[in-house]
Amino acid sequence: MGDLSLLYTLSINPSWDELIKLRQKTRDILIEYWLTETIFSFNWWFLLTSTIVFIIIWLIILDKKRIIEIAFFGLLVGSTTFILDTIGITLVLWSYPDRVIPIIPPIIEIHKVHLPIIYMIIYQYAKTWKFFLFSVTISSFIFSFVFEPLTVWLGIYEIYHWKYIYSFPIYILGGLIIRWMVLKTKHIERN
Repeated sequence: MGDLSLLYTLSINPSWDELIKLRQKTRDILIEYWLTETIFSFNWWFLLTSTIVFIIIWLIILDKKRIIEIAFFGLLVGSTTFILDTIGITLVLWSYPDRVIPIIPPIIEIHKVHLPIIYMIIYQYAKTWKFFLFSVTISSFIFSFVFEPLTVWLGIYEIYHWKYIYSFPIYILGGLIIRWMVLKTKHIERN
């Protein structure tokens, strides 16, 4: 508990310097935790391996003729989930004890690789809005009610003030809005 002494010494109105010292201490504790508890653990290998597998699969099935459009869609998905994840972590709705790289706050493997790749595959093959909605809904169900509980069970993801059901409509709505944005951008580009 000696490491938490800085918390108790913060004044009622903490200064910016006090907050920076607390962030530095938190950084040091996170890196120490990663070095002693995470690196080379089952979860670390699981995240690293699944990330590599997802990238290889994507590179094999990617429609190279539409790479810019599909990658743009994936970049928007990854950026959106990164922002939402950062908000959730900051508000202490959830956290990630295990990750491949310790200095990146949100778990980059899931939100910058796994989820965007699944959504890019859906985007690539779903030619109609109906099929896209169906595919994103199925994917959202799997992410919300299979992958999230699995990562909680593995200890990769911890939820505090969140429920799996909250994620479900966000995954669907995010996919729909981003697809609309990409298609709108393509339309503007053609005209």
